Amino acid sequence: MEQPFELTSELRANCLVLTTVGYINNVGGEAIAKECSKHFSDGITRVVINVERSKVVNSIGMSFLIEIIEQLEEIQGKLIFTNLDPAVEKMLSIMGLFQYAGKEATVDAAVRSLR
Repeated sequence: MEQPFELTSELRANCLVLTTVGYINNVGGEAIAKECSKHFSDGITRVVINVERSKVVNSIGMSFLIEIIEQLEEIQGKLIFTNLDPAVEKMLSIMGLFQYAGKEATVDAAVRSLR
């Protein structure tokens, strides 16, 4: 059975750190996009998305991630994915997202690199 999507967020060193649990589909992607937009309007331009507990991202979820990257480019922001499952990392790579977003092994490493 599919695990319901959950999203938590915190601010760390002026970075928005999002942690996802479950399938990043239309529901998950929209939740991530809404949370990012809320913080972009507050001046946050650096985002870390910890996908350690999300093993699948579908095409609709991917479209929301691309939308976030586009918004960050407009405000000279930066996005880093962390704790990538090999399947998710491969999908993000195939879609070319690592040309526009970074990846780090851990949230701490990502926050350090965004300082």
